[in-house]
Amino acid sequence: MEIEELQTDLKFMAEALKEAQAAFDEDEVPVGCVIVADGQIIARAHNLTQLLKDPTAHAEMQAITAATSYLQAKYLPECTLYVTVEPCSMCASAISWAQIKRVVYGCSDPKRGAALYSPSLYHPKTEVIGGILSDHCSSLIQDFFKQKR
Repeated sequence: MEIEELQTDLKFMAEALKEAQAAFDEDEVPVGCVIVADGQIIARAHNLTQLLKDPTAHAEMQAITAATSYLQAKYLPECTLYVTVEPCSMCASAISWAQIKRVVYGCSDPKRGAALYSPSLYHPKTEVIGGILSDHCSSLIQDFFKQKR
C-alpha cells in the first residue's frame, strides 16, 4: 500500500470511528461507516438496530442507502466504504450489489465477518483491506460489551 493511500485510509477510518462513537453514545453496538467518492464523504452512518428495532439497520446498510440517494445512482463503483468492523455476510452482499470499488475495515469480526469466511460474497472487482486503526476499532467494541456484562 502506498503511503498516500494509507494516509487517506487512516483519515477516513478516523471519521468512521466518530460514527462508531456516536453509536456507542446511543447504546448501539459501536460500528461506524463512511462512504467516500472523489475524496469527499458522501454518506455517514452508524448502527441503528436498537433505535429502529431492525436487525438489518447496520452502519453499512444505512450508509449505502444514504450514498445511493446522494448520488441518485443504483451503483457505487467509484466509492470506498470505510467501516470500523469487518462487514457481516448481509452487509458484504449489499456492498456487492452496490458494486462498491473498495472496502476498508478496522478490526476483524471472527464470528460473523465476511472477508475471511465468505470472500465470494463481495463483488469480484471489490478490493477489501482490513486492519486500518484496528486497535482503536476493537477497543471501542470491547469497551461496549464490557459495559453490558
